[in-house]
Amino acid sequence: MLDINIIRKHPKQVIQACTDKQLDPSVVRQLLEVDQHKRDLQQEIDTLRQLANENANAIKARVPQKIKPSEELIRQGKKLKEKLKLLEPNYKKIEDKWLELALQIPNIPAQEVPVAPDESGNRVIKQVGQPRQFEFEAKSHQEVMLNLGWLDTKRAARIGGFRSYFLQKEAVLLEQALLRYALDLMIQHGFTPLTVPVMVNGSAMIGTGYFPWGQDDHYYTQDQQILTGTAEVALTSYHMGETLTEAQLPIKLVGISPCFRREIGAHGKDTQGIIRVHQFTKVEQVVLSVADETVTQAWHEKMLGYAEELLQNLGLPYQVLLMCTGDMGAGQRKKYDIETWFPAQNCYRETHSASYFNDFQSRRLQIRYQAKDGSLRYVHTLNNTVAASPRLLAAIIENYQQKDGTVEIPAVLKRWM
Repeated sequence: MLDINIIRKHPKQVIQACTDKQLDPSVVRQLLEVDQHKRDLQQEIDTLRQLANENANAIKARVPQKIKPSEELIRQGKKLKEKLKLLEPNYKKIEDKWLELALQIPNIPAQEVPVAPDESGNRVIKQVGQPRQFEFEAKSHQEVMLNLGWLDTKRAARIGGFRSYFLQKEAVLLEQALLRYALDLMIQHGFTPLTVPVMVNGSAMIGTGYFPWGQDDHYYTQDQQILTGTAEVALTSYHMGETLTEAQLPIKLVGISPCFRREIGAHGKDTQGIIRVHQFTKVEQVVLSVADETVTQAWHEKMLGYAEELLQNLGLPYQVLLMCTGDMGAGQRKKYDIETWFPAQNCYRETHSASYFNDFQSRRLQIRYQAKDGSLRYVHTLNNTVAASPRLLAAIIENYQQKDGTVEIPAVLKRWM
């Protein structure tokens, strides 16, 4: 969440952030009204508590002297307690309303982020690699996989419903090779590997900023736990409620996990193949850094570079997009997407997202650190995809298909095949 002092001092900037991110700007006004009411009530309660303490001390002072407290002191003490008894529950309600509204305030986009209502405003900042020129008509990944007996969606749909799939035979091994390569690459860059809980509590979803905005995009258990769409949730929440030291930062984590997304609003899109599915596996990188945006931006570029390194080593052409305000998450301050080339579709498709948040997530999660000067600060958080399959697997299959219908294995993956 945003620091309330920023909202108080720069309401117009926060309102503009809501507008630019296609969110309701009236929430800012509502929050400021409740915030003022909360502060006034807090001041009234503090004054009453001070008077009650002074009254109680005056009564206690008479006990050693065996002087009976006056009726006025006793009456005043009761009156103060009754007032507090009425105000304190009301304060709790106002505090709850304050938090409800504060959690709906988005992060302010970085200055260089393009302002636009939707994906049409995303800006391509670079393209890397030349798309392969095929000597034959390139087939879609699903056609190649079906011909090789690598994919079964018909049986999967009977068992798991729409957008379910079976990977089979060498496709399973190729996917595992891709994921293992991605994990090993990040370990080489000094990241600590973790497997993570994929069923999490609401506090982790609120803390990472997926809630309240994305509540309809997730699956729930009967115990009201949430199936996560990324290991980012658990990795970023790993130090929830803790106070670290500056010497511990940066903390670099890489997680591998199954992921689940309902794909709300995606009906009719990508119904063929394994581009848009409800269950997939992802290797995700997360960094907790010091509260310095210059350092955070440097990490953002570095984490983007790790994903680019993976794609370059796989020999896959790609482009990097700077995402506009209307096509980024509420909590993100700046976001890059990487789109990988799919020859059969003759277009680039999103395979990676890299974001930084400053202290937006850490304030929600209460992750702080003691700086060298002794002050307590909230860490800055960042995340980026390393590899998500089966989408990236589909890109490999389309780009590496051969005329005879087979698929060449990228050199960096042969170690695991």
